[in-house]
Amino acid sequence: MARPVTIVTGGSRGIGAASCVRLAADGHDIALGYLSNDDAAHEVAETVRETGARCITVRCDTSQEADVERLFDAAGAELGAVSGLVNNAGVTGPLGRLTEARTEDLRRVMDVNVLGYLLCCRRAARDMAALGGGAIVNISSAAATLGSPGDYVHYAASKAATDALTIGLSKELGPDGIRVNAVAPGIIDTDMHATMGDPGRPARAAAAIPLGRAGEASEIAAAVAWLLSPDSSYTTGAILRVSGGR
Repeated sequence: MARPVTIVTGGSRGIGAASCVRLAADGHDIALGYLSNDDAAHEVAETVRETGARCITVRCDTSQEADVERLFDAAGAELGAVSGLVNNAGVTGPLGRLTEARTEDLRRVMDVNVLGYLLCCRRAARDMAALGGGAIVNISSAAATLGSPGDYVHYAASKAATDALTIGLSKELGPDGIRVNAVAPGIIDTDMHATMGDPGRPARAAAAIPLGRAGEASEIAAAVAWLLSPDSSYTTGAILRVSGGR
């Protein structure tokens, strides 16, 4: 059987990078989309190839329609028909109250986390319908239901939109044989926290998490891999919370 071809956006770090490696180990060929860090993307790609998988890297901004089209075109041309999408590329903006947020940061969060997901889902739906089936996994967040007051309610709002997209699109695409699910991580120990200006956040958050620790990117990747596997063949419209009980 042909290996499944899966696109992972935001694949150069954190949950995206872990998902690339886990899916490659599970038999997927990977098209790794990334925004800016060439060295990190190429390092992940080399790790993927060490599993025996094929991997291409495509520098792209998923909030831009032309970049999304180029990512999917490259995956199809170099790896074959795309049967999986991990919609992971996302931004938070700086931590803080909404009253202190800059409009340009709010707009960027919505452009990447909402419009970007919609653009990727739209293209994936078209390609997968022609293929006769496929699977999409959107990376949401526990913030979608917690609201994240004082941290980033704008980010939480964008992830609530991800949940609505997942549920609605699963119903729309089910007749085409396309499954759509989401993984909603809690606090995960990645460099995202340093990027938003608070590298110690995972350690401080541990006391409020029932399991007593932040999660690891590999634990989210495991959930993603299951939702893209035949083992989840009757699962669609699910939002799988992987948050340590929070």
